Amino acid sequence: MSAPIRILGIDPGLRHTGWGVISVDGSRLGLVAEGRISPKTDQALSERLMDIHAALETLISQYRPNEAAAEETFMASNAASALKLGHARAAALLAPARAGLPVAEYAARLVKKSVVGTGGADKAQVSAMIGVLLPGCKAKDDAADALAVAICHAHHRKSQSLGGAA
Repeated sequence: MSAPIRILGIDPGLRHTGWGVISVDGSRLGLVAEGRISPKTDQALSERLMDIHAALETLISQYRPNEAAAEETFMASNAASALKLGHARAAALLAPARAGLPVAEYAARLVKKSVVGTGGADKAQVSAMIGVLLPGCKAKDDAADALAVAICHAHHRKSQSLGGAA
């Protein structure tokens, strides 16, 4: 029997970056911690990105995950918004990579399907299922989305090529 692992799920965003850490022991999932990083909106973009990165580094140091997973970028209708989201994703993905963690990425539809059963689920459905899959968890919005990413990774991690390994 293998030892339990911890997975850090990340839902990147410039206004709010959701995060969640779960433990996985066989098919059993458990909540370790969750929350969101909310840089001050009046800061320069570079400072907001630095806040996201630094906060994730602190969380990684505190919770010691074994692996990380993030939601892939979806195509935004506004090019400037998509570019800013890309910056936030880069800041968020850099923290676990610098810590030596393998990082997987999942499409939003796969995350929703893994947690709710349908790729078209809304945020309320995702939050509700997080409460079912992680009893006692009251995570909402960005944190619930990050936990959903972590759960998706728990279900698909064996099929992923992490850290460049085949």
